[in-house]
Amino acid sequence: MAPDAMRTAAHSLSDATPLSYWLDDPGKPEALPALTADEHCDLLVVGGGYSGLWTALLAKERDPGRDVVLIEGYESGWAASGRNGGFCAASLTHGLANGLERWPDEIGKLEELGGRNLDAIEAAVARYSIDCDFERTGEIDVATQPHQLEELRQWHSRTEELGFTGVEFLDREQVRTHVDSPTFLGGLWDRRGVAMLHPAKLVWGLRQACLSLGVRIYEHTRALDLAAQGAGMAVRTPYGRVFARKVALGTNIFPSLVKRMRPFTVPVYDYALMTEPLTADQLASIGWQNRQGLGDSANQFHYFRLSADNRILWGGYDAIYPYGGRLNSELDQRPETFLKLAGQFFECFPQLSGVRFSHAWGGAIDTCSRFSAFFGTAHRGRVAYAAGYTGLGVGATRFGADVMLDLLSGEETERTALDMVRSKPLPFPPEPFAWAGIELTKRSLARADSNGGHRNLWLRAMDRMGLGFDS
Repeated sequence: MAPDAMRTAAHSLSDATPLSYWLDDPGKPEALPALTADEHCDLLVVGGGYSGLWTALLAKERDPGRDVVLIEGYESGWAASGRNGGFCAASLTHGLANGLERWPDEIGKLEELGGRNLDAIEAAVARYSIDCDFERTGEIDVATQPHQLEELRQWHSRTEELGFTGVEFLDREQVRTHVDSPTFLGGLWDRRGVAMLHPAKLVWGLRQACLSLGVRIYEHTRALDLAAQGAGMAVRTPYGRVFARKVALGTNIFPSLVKRMRPFTVPVYDYALMTEPLTADQLASIGWQNRQGLGDSANQFHYFRLSADNRILWGGYDAIYPYGGRLNSELDQRPETFLKLAGQFFECFPQLSGVRFSHAWGGAIDTCSRFSAFFGTAHRGRVAYAAGYTGLGVGATRFGADVMLDLLSGEETERTALDMVRSKPLPFPPEPFAWAGIELTKRSLARADSNGGHRNLWLRAMDRMGLGFDS
């Protein structure tokens, strides 16, 4: 970055609050009391993010008489569910291309289920009057390099051959009529497959919906261990225990209570900035009248969108894996990444020079080697888990909640029959091999971005093995 550009980027960050914009909201509800005695229930849900809240809500919708308890280690939505970009995608497979590569024989069913899942989220938002700024805007994948434009063009032709509709190819002039950046060479607009929303307000709305149906929620209540207890399970917490017939684990990035599953995910820290609200003139200078979400097509990609009050969220690019996979709250703030992101923002939108960032934050994503969630049971079917959403949790966690409830019921459904549900990703190797492999992959992806998309021998080997690492 040139010295002048670095000074501009640094100045734009001088007043940024080191907290997720979404969580820095006057409407944030008060924390619920911790569990301080023993509890008994039919179903215990561990985790108060999207995964756990959807599971508790759907469990009560399926059987209003079921006694459901949810415990959360801190406060509902404080981790990934309150720090993400608010892109709620229909895809269950981290995009059609990834799903087609891994499950070609059932990709039609996966796309159908994903579309139904997004429709069900929209219906639940309406049914429970959840004020979360839900907008069915779609998303544009933009090309910023010539090889990316050709790849988008080829992929669009491929989707048409396969009969998938609803995606429109945009050339340079067309894409810039939607959002005007001198870096955009073209794009693919998925018109219906993605909604924008306020992620923290969705969490708080789901929490209130659960409470309204009789779910007992305890916050500041960590699950310390899990053990069989007679015909059910017992989970120990700092001040008590929960005895349950069945347990659903929605802990995602945090170490699984089913210890054998821990090698299947690693934490990857992702970072985002939020601007101050744009003026009418600033907004007019970039267009963006249809409010779609956007993402560029690089391996090290950015995602960006407008908030309800016309701020721009700008995130992605850096993906930081801490050695040993250790979670560390100090990694939520990374000034060198914020400076890099700010500089890249003004390269994308030079007409917004002078805009300042109000918030800068980071958080960990539960990443698995196939980029999309995996599922299973433990303790003779009394415990179910879902994890590995790899940044796709805003929408796909509702599907995962349905899968966990299906698995706990022991019934065969269209979801449990899927190979995606029955199979597992490859686990990550132990250290130091995990760190070395991830670092080598990151550097190889960066080189591919600057070398016309050419994937080196290492990346081609990872592709053949079904292993991946995404920014």
